[in-house]
Amino acid sequence: MAPMTAPALTVGFDLDMTLIDSRPGIHACYTALAARTGTYVDADLVVTRLGPPLEEELAHWFPADDVAKTADLYREMYPAHAITGTLALPGAREAVEAVRAAGGRSVVVTAKWEPNARLHLDHLGIAADDLVGDLWAERKAVALREHGASVYVGDHTGDVRGARAAGAYAVAVATGPCDAAQLRAAGADVVLADLTAFPAWLENHRR
Repeated sequence: MAPMTAPALTVGFDLDMTLIDSRPGIHACYTALAARTGTYVDADLVVTRLGPPLEEELAHWFPADDVAKTADLYREMYPAHAITGTLALPGAREAVEAVRAAGGRSVVVTAKWEPNARLHLDHLGIAADDLVGDLWAERKAVALREHGASVYVGDHTGDVRGARAAGAYAVAVATGPCDAAQLRAAGADVVLADLTAFPAWLENHRR
């Protein structure tokens, strides 16, 4: 009988505030949206709570009946305002490369609208193997299971819940709106200060 082959390593990554610092770009887009619609939006506040779906944030500022069409407008405006101002977080490219160097695959699973998420990855040269958008919290588990991800890396308690729902090892980075204590309380298996610590963690995790 031929020896069984170990399953390939697949690591999932969240996007906003895990791989990328999208605060400057999102701030600019919300500022432009407010000017376009004539509706007050506190963009400084918005960028302190990134993670949940766009519609949840818009509901704080727009009447319920206007949220869907405003979300469409925001997504349409996003490429012009949010891509070039967004930066890769420290260690982001290296974290994805570490997965590849280990013979694995990386998949970005994000609540962001997928076409705009793709623009970020392409602009910043973050070479993930696959991308799935429009999924938040426990719903991220659908894509993580489909891709066979055994690890999911995120910055929000919603990301931790998604990892646990998928039966994946929940790696949290304290680079987003949730601090280390919140991430641990949500059930993170490990909390890293940022992605610069991820390659060494992955090497030890695979031993």
